[in-house]
Amino acid sequence: MPTRKASAEWQGTLREGNGTFSLGSVPATHAYTFGTRFEEAPGTNPEELIGAALASCFSMAFSGDLGRAGFTPDFVRTKANVHFNKAEAGFRINKIELDMEAKVPGIDAAKFQEVAEVSQKGCTISNAHAAIPEITLNARLVG
Repeated sequence: MPTRKASAEWQGTLREGNGTFSLGSVPATHAYTFGTRFEEAPGTNPEELIGAALASCFSMAFSGDLGRAGFTPDFVRTKANVHFNKAEAGFRINKIELDMEAKVPGIDAAKFQEVAEVSQKGCTISNAHAAIPEITLNARLVG
């Protein structure tokens, strides 16, 4: 398996500084600041990257698990809400809510939920985030 790469650089103090990150496979860099991470300033932050990683990994895992169960999805759409709060020991991600909808011809609701739960537990990124106290899944089968 290939090794995936990313890099980040921060310059200056925590509040007044700024940083950039890049993904090894994409020739662009993205900026982030104290404001984009801890306040509501426009821009991205590490927590959004975690959410994107989990949503994309789960979507792929679910599609694969559906295929192994004999179903082919028309689409799988997953959103992740990452809750980032101050705790006693510093800032922590205390919850991620996955909200997924999929159109899967021929599957019944019970089998859909069963496969979705297996996919959430087996997703590589879910396993990497085992220290997050709560990762929930709202899975909806759409017609």
